[in-house]
Amino acid sequence: MKITIVDYGMGNISSIIGALKYLGVGVITVSNSLSDIVSADKLILPGVGSFPTAMNNIKKLNIDTYLRDSVLVDKKPILGICLGMQLMADSSSEDSYSQGLGFVKGTVRRFSESSLKVPHMGFNQVEIKRNSKLFKGLNNMSDFYFVHSFRMTSDADINQSECTYNDKFIAGYEHGNIAGVQFHPELSQTNGLKLLNNFITYF
Repeated sequence: MKITIVDYGMGNISSIIGALKYLGVGVITVSNSLSDIVSADKLILPGVGSFPTAMNNIKKLNIDTYLRDSVLVDKKPILGICLGMQLMADSSSEDSYSQGLGFVKGTVRRFSESSLKVPHMGFNQVEIKRNSKLFKGLNNMSDFYFVHSFRMTSDADINQSECTYNDKFIAGYEHGNIAGVQFHPELSQTNGLKLLNNFITYF
């Protein structure tokens, strides 16, 4: 099996590689080339940082076109992690307005003002709402490691699992071949490795 980690210059890639190697993935490629995206069995879209900057980088490298063809037309499985899961939504209000890839219905906005510190950082529990391939074999309210200042919400049914940090937000979604998690599975110990293995096995 070949997994391509999509490289647009913003991502915690080394930890993801380490987790995939631990899980026995045969070929792991870090690339933004059309050939590596097309030849992959599955894709991972990582991300840390600013939504607008990430989308600018993706468009400059023409990755948005490559991904649309592979994910929406060829139905290649993709897992977005942290910012990567947000980028697959419709839009973000970070730094006014930015259009996302639009693979799933959803918007990204900053956490509302409260006594809780932003960014949301550390382990938190995830409420698994429905039967899920990503969370298969994991207990409801399992904990995962989060680091983020913006949250994704959706009025659509994208089989979302949720977390609460003052506001409720989407912790994970899966829509056909498209999956995303707000947390970092590669930093979430046993639960994270189980989730990554579920993506490899069931998507």
